Amino acid sequence: MEVRTRFAPSPTGNVHVGNLRTALYAYLLARNHQGKFLLRVEDTDQKRLVDNSIEKILGALNWAGIEVDEGVSFDKEGNVAENGEYGPYFQSKRLDVYQKYIKELLANGHAYHCFCSAERLTDLRNSQQEKKQPTRYDKRCESLSAKEVEDKIANGESFTIRMNVPQGESVTFKDEVYGKVSFKSDTVDDQVLIKSDGFPTYHFAVVIDDHLMKISHIVRGEDWLPSAPKHVLLYKFFQWETPTMIHVPNVLNENRKKLSKRQGDVSVEDFQKKGYLPETIVNFLSLLGWNPKTKQEHFSLEELEENFDVSGLHKAGAVFDYKKLDWMNAYYIKQKTIEELKILTESYFESFFKEKGFEKDEELVQKIITIEQERMKKLSDVTDNIDFYFTIKNYEKEFLIWKQNSEIQTKDSLGISKKNLEELSDQFTLKEITDSLLAAAGDKRGDLLWPLRVCLSGEKFSPSPFELAWALGKTETLKRIEKALELFEK
Repeated sequence: MEVRTRFAPSPTGNVHVGNLRTALYAYLLARNHQGKFLLRVEDTDQKRLVDNSIEKILGALNWAGIEVDEGVSFDKEGNVAENGEYGPYFQSKRLDVYQKYIKELLANGHAYHCFCSAERLTDLRNSQQEKKQPTRYDKRCESLSAKEVEDKIANGESFTIRMNVPQGESVTFKDEVYGKVSFKSDTVDDQVLIKSDGFPTYHFAVVIDDHLMKISHIVRGEDWLPSAPKHVLLYKFFQWETPTMIHVPNVLNENRKKLSKRQGDVSVEDFQKKGYLPETIVNFLSLLGWNPKTKQEHFSLEELEENFDVSGLHKAGAVFDYKKLDWMNAYYIKQKTIEELKILTESYFESFFKEKGFEKDEELVQKIITIEQERMKKLSDVTDNIDFYFTIKNYEKEFLIWKQNSEIQTKDSLGISKKNLEELSDQFTLKEITDSLLAAAGDKRGDLLWPLRVCLSGEKFSPSPFELAWALGKTETLKRIEKALELFEK
């Protein structure tokens, strides 16, 4: 049997990182078994649709390197298209399909028309809550005769169609993560399958589509586990084989609550804007609920495709550790060449120069990237606190003085730095300036290097004076030293 998995998002906005992880697991499972990964768009809730969401979904997958084999994807011109023999892959285009199968359920007594008003349903729910009872439909309309149903429809009464859940049974299935799972059918609600607008609900459409598209393995978050018995019952009603169920642990925040946008930025687009690399996100998310059973921490997408195994999935929720994410992103940033980083950070520098009004200096930008590479946790860090490369704020001469040194000692130290720089070639290297200044400083590095750092940056915290001098170049460095020396002449 061919392994066929799917990612079936609703086009309701940006892609949550938790959803990207679900897509990643489904993709890795398919790739590990030389199967196919599908993308289906679940757009039956017309009120929640957001423009350009499909483009954002596909963009997030492409950015992460997750290739769609079948279903909805970008064509060669970059337009949203469908590809595959089991389409349409938009649920809104499959309404005739759902009508065919709902008629079958109605005919077999596995579904019934419900004419209850929204007001009655609200009253029923409130009454059950007051009595501390489970909130579910009371099957009032299940007893309507065929004639009564026909008359109500003829009179134009609004209706939904509900599944007729049998009572007194046990709904049991195997989940690859949780093992044998059982629910009493008395606790399963008579779920609405077709809404009053004629569109199917998720619970009905997902079963029909997964069967017709020959999905072999269903990968989704553990919060869908309570809904699984409804789906298992529908498979039973249609006498279809139930796909392999894989409910993966939720992604949690530091308080062990499900990661939500209410707690901050959690969309893939948010992480892109902050400067997280795709290889970081893929690597990090893969380990967020999956144990590779090895001490290896850094995995390429290709290595994940080769090593992913469902047996390594956890039952417990996985906490989204931002510190580990930053650590991992810093690792991948360090693997980049300076030319690669120059391309990756271009947008951040463009915003920086536009905001600050500084003239762009390509050579200086490249040197800044070289200096900042070891310090960066995110690409966006590259333009944090770099104004001093382009201009220097005024400071008092006392700021130049190291610990208990006198003004004369500080002036002499600046003089030594100036003399050493003057003796170097105009195109001195970082190593040359480092060796020269360290030799001049001897055992009293603070005496020499602190005033030099201050006069070059005007800041308490900045790159080393060697890096600053190398980035600024000989002319600008000497100019800033002269400016500092002038303070001691006043």
